[in-house]
Amino acid sequence: MRHLLSTEDLSLSNAVRILDTAEEMAAVGEREVKKLPTLRGRTVVNLFFEDSTRTRISFEAAAKRLSADVINFAAKGSSVSKGESLKDTAQTLSAMGADAVVIRHWASGAPHRLAATDWIDAAVINAGDGTHEHPTQALLDAFTMRRHWSKLAGTPSAGADLKGMRVAIAGDVLHSRVARSNVWLLRTLGAEVTLVAPPTLLPIGVEQWPCTVSYDLDETLARGVDAMMMLRVQGERMNASFFPTTREYSRRWGFDDNRLRALDSLGLKDTIIMHPGPMNRGLEISSAAADSPRSTVLAQVRNGVSIRMAALYLLLSGDTREPAVHATPTHPASAEIHSAHVTKESH
Repeated sequence: MRHLLSTEDLSLSNAVRILDTAEEMAAVGEREVKKLPTLRGRTVVNLFFEDSTRTRISFEAAAKRLSADVINFAAKGSSVSKGESLKDTAQTLSAMGADAVVIRHWASGAPHRLAATDWIDAAVINAGDGTHEHPTQALLDAFTMRRHWSKLAGTPSAGADLKGMRVAIAGDVLHSRVARSNVWLLRTLGAEVTLVAPPTLLPIGVEQWPCTVSYDLDETLARGVDAMMMLRVQGERMNASFFPTTREYSRRWGFDDNRLRALDSLGLKDTIIMHPGPMNRGLEISSAAADSPRSTVLAQVRNGVSIRMAALYLLLSGDTREPAVHATPTHPASAEIHSAHVTKESH
């Protein structure tokens, strides 16, 4: 595969390959000099039609740690605000010699459109499109879960999947691209996924998704979960009233202090609490839960750089394609990334 557009398209082998490569990239982040010469001379463009701080900075840090040149393109204040089309923007970037385009767009399907046309000859990474998908967020979430799951099992995380892990994702599923990407990826990795939300915040056709649906957060916790992921209530995407009041929502579907204490009483001592950020503290998650030792919020941010380094490295060197005819690795990164679980493929 030449692009990273959706987790639904990822095979188990490719998903594990990205996660394993991210483990090696994480080791680089622990060194005194946090840089590899791997993508020297390559140009990565962050093409953001929607506001984002952590995702854009994460991709920028990832590209710079791989020694790539980075161009940050924001729609606000650019020719896009004057009516320039996605096609014109893409062709401009192509003329500048972009090797990879990281695109976040308010319209679902925009990254797929960019990848399917001949507007640009570059790898396309979906950094979030509308309410559709956000594959690198799901990958960093899975990376965080896999490290936790492997630690509990006392086994190395490299090469491992998430078979048997019980994951609950609660909140505004309707507007969440993170939830969609996580459902597909976690099922591919073998986890059992339960979505928890009020009926008004579940998308049409959710019964066809490879997961279980629940309307009761307390009941879901009582059945046992290994990872509890809370989703942000996306008020900016809501054009109607999806729940009576914020107090009612927090009481029924928020991870508050009472539910945090309930994990201990339910015997769920190893359950982690996750959030893709940014958080609405006091609404979908309490400050006590967000800051508790169970919380992986900051670890997810750290892991995001490693995952995006892995995605850029693998895409720009062709290594996310399905195994075919293998050749001896000659990429400069192979000398830097010790015991990497990737192979260089012939083109």
